[in-house]
Amino acid sequence: MSEHDVRLQQLQTWLAGQLSPLFAARGWGTVPAAELTPASSDASFRRYFRWQAGERSLILMDAPPPQENCEPFVRIAALLASAGVHVPQVLAADLAQGFLILDDLGRQTYLDVIDEHNADKLFDDAIEALLKQQRLPLDGNLPHYDDALLRRELQLFPEWYVQRHLGRTFTAEQQSAWQRVSQLLIDSALAQPKVVVHRDFMPRNLMRSAPNPGVLDFQDAVNGPVTYDITCLFKDAFLSWPEERVQGWLQGYWERAQAAGIPVQASLEDFLRASDLMGVQRHLKVIGIFARICHRDGKPKYLGDVPRFFAYIQAVLARRPELTELGELFASLATEEGALA
Repeated sequence: MSEHDVRLQQLQTWLAGQLSPLFAARGWGTVPAAELTPASSDASFRRYFRWQAGERSLILMDAPPPQENCEPFVRIAALLASAGVHVPQVLAADLAQGFLILDDLGRQTYLDVIDEHNADKLFDDAIEALLKQQRLPLDGNLPHYDDALLRRELQLFPEWYVQRHLGRTFTAEQQSAWQRVSQLLIDSALAQPKVVVHRDFMPRNLMRSAPNPGVLDFQDAVNGPVTYDITCLFKDAFLSWPEERVQGWLQGYWERAQAAGIPVQASLEDFLRASDLMGVQRHLKVIGIFARICHRDGKPKYLGDVPRFFAYIQAVLARRPELTELGELFASLATEEGALA
């Protein structure tokens, strides 16, 4: 029997002891017979199951210690809910075992349903939710997106993509260029106004629900750069939009954020530059993470989205001459590969 099967048995045993008091406390009557089916999994060790009985459904999170820790999820869910963000309500929790019962925000993510026709409306709702989050005061229990964290994230690119995936090692010249580019990206991020940052605010983590959207996967939230989440929303791992449309959405967010008192950059030009550089930092991190998931965790499917992130970066390189060295670094890495991605 696999470790996952053992975890599932433990989850079902725990669940059996939770349902009767949960139903009684909420006036739901007797506990009906129900099915437990996989709801989703992600790139971490977490798994989700749906408990379904007729119209009533619940979501179970299996987050095995020591790889995962449910405490930030529970704490940050309460924080976001206090701002009016629609997040799953934690109905029961066993932090020691890594089990949670959550209310069900639905079966359709933004990624499942979004298209060129409904994107404006869906993103309008997402921006409203993001502005609620960003109105929160900086939270003393959240880590800060500091120099060390930004640098650790950037190092995933040379460590996992260049060395492990491409089998290359930076020359001294390439390493110096990488350090200069990294410092530019880190300095830009640290110079930005700070807000509460989700860190993965993208269509895959937004549910079409009432009220819309339901927001998931917020447990890694930090106090950090104001452009991070909005850039993440439009420059996603799994779908891309025409650059002109993205620029329009970013401007619309900037105008609404200013009106809402969010500490965005004073000029649109400064905001867009900060968004571009923030995006490049994130894209380099994600390329490294996808290579790590492939080579360390045996999940190669994520590498299929790496070219999308190089395309995002190339679009920024074309309009940001201060990143010329990054373009030259990519070119030098690609010479033997034929294509970097």
